[in-house]
Amino acid sequence: MRSFLNPLLVLVAVTLGITASSVVPVLAKVELKVTGGNIEPLPIAITDFQGGDALGAQISQIVTADLKRSGLFAPIDKSAFIEKITNPDAAPRFDDWKVINAQALVTGSVSKEADGRIRAQYRLWDTFDGVQMSGEQFFANDANQRRVAHIIADAIYERITGEKGYFDTRVVFIDESGAKNARKKRLAIMDQDGANVRYLSDGRSIVLTPRFSPNRQEITYMSYESGQPRVYLLQIETGQRELVGNFPGMTFAPRFSPDGQKVIMSLLRDDGNSNIFAMDLRSRSTTRLTNSTAIDTSPSYSPDGSKVVFTSDRGGRAQIYVMGADGSGQTRISFGDGVYSTPVWSPRGDLIAFTKQTGGEFQIGVMKTDGSGERILSSGFQQEGPTWAPNGRVLMFFRDSAGGPKLVSVDLTGRNEQSIPTANFASDPAWSPLLE
Repeated sequence: MRSFLNPLLVLVAVTLGITASSVVPVLAKVELKVTGGNIEPLPIAITDFQGGDALGAQISQIVTADLKRSGLFAPIDKSAFIEKITNPDAAPRFDDWKVINAQALVTGSVSKEADGRIRAQYRLWDTFDGVQMSGEQFFANDANQRRVAHIIADAIYERITGEKGYFDTRVVFIDESGAKNARKKRLAIMDQDGANVRYLSDGRSIVLTPRFSPNRQEITYMSYESGQPRVYLLQIETGQRELVGNFPGMTFAPRFSPDGQKVIMSLLRDDGNSNIFAMDLRSRSTTRLTNSTAIDTSPSYSPDGSKVVFTSDRGGRAQIYVMGADGSGQTRISFGDGVYSTPVWSPRGDLIAFTKQTGGEFQIGVMKTDGSGERILSSGFQQEGPTWAPNGRVLMFFRDSAGGPKLVSVDLTGRNEQSIPTANFASDPAWSPLLE
């Protein structure tokens, strides 16, 4: 059971059995391995959900857009459909879907309950084996219609790929508007597809580096509202804000530990050096993790909390280093040409994403946690700041466009780059975990 952010609204998932004589198999032949390399998108037909007037078509459109944007699915144009689904609870005419090469088929319905909630249900079919692969129904209120669609897309994604989806998530970012020399920067949050934008600050003060808690709908960010950089915690749903600390000098890019109990950041001291510190959010005690005469910055925890990746120019130019969470065993892992920055550990623990500046280009790339296997996923003019989707398969970052920055996503193949629509310029994205 997954609950919505409003505790009074509960999303109930109920498994649906098949009404025809076929038996739901434990495993179906339709599957998609997403381990890397060239991946041929899976042809899938997604019908309009029956009932609910325009709502059924809207849910279908959102599911279609989510799956297509992943790069792993190739939704078939509805104009090619032969069978018109009138009873989504009954087995479809599988031959009609095999003719148009739909290897998987999604049918569904939406209706209004007596208590005002909507009920949405879907079924996923293997058209070539002629069996139902999965089916669930969900109840929610009108305000959460889009979430239902994202959750259905996640369920389809997981059933076919074997991996968790990432569609029922949000992204916090910096919304930038106004003239370039007087830009207003507001803290904003949106669904991962750019919908439902909401502003979390009024733009009267500069805000920077928002970062999501890994286990709560809470963010940490920096604000200059007092004229000095301060780190705040913000509860997204309640708007409750708490000062983490007022640090002398400059503070850079606070990030949460995996358990959400600490933040790690770099602090610039009077000696001009930037070093890495961890703060316990309960006791507010601070522990210094690096003590060098160089610039150590951009720390990020491994998902198990045992290690920290960061950048340092102690070797002459900024490279990527890894150390224990207590500061021990500081080891350089990158040795490529150029300057490295903004390393972020994958939620899976297997890769580190980074920004690299070389040859007049800014590159977004990944490497293994020992520094081997470096791969560049995207190159361009002034792009930086990667953040991971919670399933560790997609990155989002920001890139300078005509007049200002825009958000972009790319998957681990580097072949599926997508622009993320925002009303204004946007920078410094941070991806949430899956919503609960």
